[in-house]
Amino acid sequence: MNPTPHIAAMTAAHAEAVLAIYQEGIDTAQATFATTAGDWAAFDAGHLSEHRYVACDDTGTVLGWVAAAPISSQCVYAGVIEHSVYVTAAARGQRLGTHLLQSLISSSENAGIWTLQCGIFPENTASLALHQRAGFRVVGTQHHLGQHHGRWRDVTLLERRSTRTGLSPTPQDPT
Repeated sequence: MNPTPHIAAMTAAHAEAVLAIYQEGIDTAQATFATTAGDWAAFDAGHLSEHRYVACDDTGTVLGWVAAAPISSQCVYAGVIEHSVYVTAAARGQRLGTHLLQSLISSSENAGIWTLQCGIFPENTASLALHQRAGFRVVGTQHHLGQHHGRWRDVTLLERRSTRTGLSPTPQDPT
């Protein structure tokens, strides 16, 4: 059994590793429409600093990360964020994604966020299973949402509503 990873707030000190893991995911052609990881300034500006984490081993090596961004600047969506989670290929199967998602769920609920959402290519069955184990539910599929490497791709939409009293309607009543 693998030891529990150390989960830490993501900082600029993690930039190189985070972007490398992101690029590794991009290179699979199953994780995102993005074609390059870009630079840290763009990543940093596009993600909420209070809702991003890294999973490290006992030597401090970053093995995965999760980060969230607002879905809109409109105030009615202040309690809804979208997220991404990536784990390096060498560390998959160690439940790092679970630990990272749990950290995000906790921080977001503590901040009054009532909905986490994400879009996943249907072929990425490992990510779909990870999210469903963490309490996410499929809310639909956007068919032929965009072209990726010359072909149209579908995206499965998932959400997780907070179960904390007062943050959102009950999970059985998502309206």
